[in-house]
Amino acid sequence: MTTPSTFGKIFVNISWILLLVGLGYLFQQLLDHKANPNQTPTSLRTDAFTEVVLTRNQHHHYVANGYINDFPVTFLVDTGATNVSIGAGLAERIGLERGYQGIALTANGNTTTYATTLSSLSIGDIRFEKVRASITMGMRGDEVLLGMSALKDVELTHKNGELTIRQHN
Repeated sequence: MTTPSTFGKIFVNISWILLLVGLGYLFQQLLDHKANPNQTPTSLRTDAFTEVVLTRNQHHHYVANGYINDFPVTFLVDTGATNVSIGAGLAERIGLERGYQGIALTANGNTTTYATTLSSLSIGDIRFEKVRASITMGMRGDEVLLGMSALKDVELTHKNGELTIRQHN
């Protein structure tokens, strides 16, 4: 039989556990937001253009959530990358087909790549179709490098910790 004092102790312990779980969740949300402040990019649409403004993260990089072929991904804007680059594991989950084999020179040395074409790529309301990309064997993790094969047809403006991506209609 449970006495009132035993019940009180159980209630206090459960309360502490729930409080710690809640604080852990809030702390994780804060860390996620610092790593990617653009988890839900907003867009401005006019008759002349569509625009997305990204805020840089704690490491001064521009990271944003988006989609490849309607599959949710996280992009790292990399204007030094020739192509959109996707790690092999993520490419497999998206269902991308490997085309011709090549070699890419990366900061980590040479790596094998395979050409592929993305049916669609989007960040907010900015959408690209038939984008040239590389499946990069040496890439770890699930971040996608958003390179110039997608960004070549947009206007980029970097100012005060924000990157504006403008696609003219």
